Amino acid sequence: MIKLGIVDFDTSHVVAFTQRLNHVGVGEDQWIEGARIVVGCPGTSLISPERISGFAEQLESYGVPLVDDPTEMIGKVDGVLIESVDGSVHYERAKPFLEAGIPMFIDKPFTCSLEHAKEMAELAEKNNVHLFSSSSLRYALEIQDVHAKQDEIGKVIGADAYSPGPLHPRNPGLFHYGIHGVETLYALMGPGCDSVWAVSTEGVDVITGAWKDGRVGSVRATRAGAHSYGFTAFCEKRVINTSINAGAIYRELLKRIVDLFETGKPPIELSETVEIIAFVEAVMTSAKRDGERTQLPPF
Repeated sequence: MIKLGIVDFDTSHVVAFTQRLNHVGVGEDQWIEGARIVVGCPGTSLISPERISGFAEQLESYGVPLVDDPTEMIGKVDGVLIESVDGSVHYERAKPFLEAGIPMFIDKPFTCSLEHAKEMAELAEKNNVHLFSSSSLRYALEIQDVHAKQDEIGKVIGADAYSPGPLHPRNPGLFHYGIHGVETLYALMGPGCDSVWAVSTEGVDVITGAWKDGRVGSVRATRAGAHSYGFTAFCEKRVINTSINAGAIYRELLKRIVDLFETGKPPIELSETVEIIAFVEAVMTSAKRDGERTQLPPF
């Protein structure tokens, strides 16, 4: 059984992931085999500090012991889940584990700067550490269905994705919640975006991305009106237009997380994760320039 530790408790993912891995508080249809949460570090938060104590109490009620410092986990776990809502602290949280050679999953956003993303990728390569980061939306059943039916519907030649897009200064622009829409787009299109055009208003961000192979995709991150998750996939033989049911997304993401720790092979290339950070930085630059076409920065 793979022994995992969780760092930072300011997100409901801490409880949701522990329930599914430790088989407590959810139905058997949500259970994931192969790994258990064996220790947690509640940590601190500049976004939602008020949530930490309640989630810590829940994990203790599930029998998970807690430590005061994340580095106390080193030597006790086979892998780590970095769960901070604040992406700007992810490099700091991940660094000691990367240097110790411990594989990890980093929840969205991977980082809030391309500089930190590249530094983490370099540390992972230097220390031969397997590193994975993703929004749970990437593994929505509706997205998996598009890939599974490729012989029937053809390849995705364009996509429009949408998600809520509330803002927070600690996770600027799409890093905070619009990252779900970006991950949905990349799950459908794959990597290879060259440049973006972005419009940002009080109620919405709308982004168009041009891929190097000529395909075009878009993201709408909403702050006004009704909110939902979904996409339109323009395929060679059919157009798929669907909302996303979030009921299975944690289970599906955890399948990939456990597979990472079992096989040592991340489900997506780290270079794609770094590209997503470059994409979001380019979006912010384009928005500041009134929608001017902006190349993704080198990554």
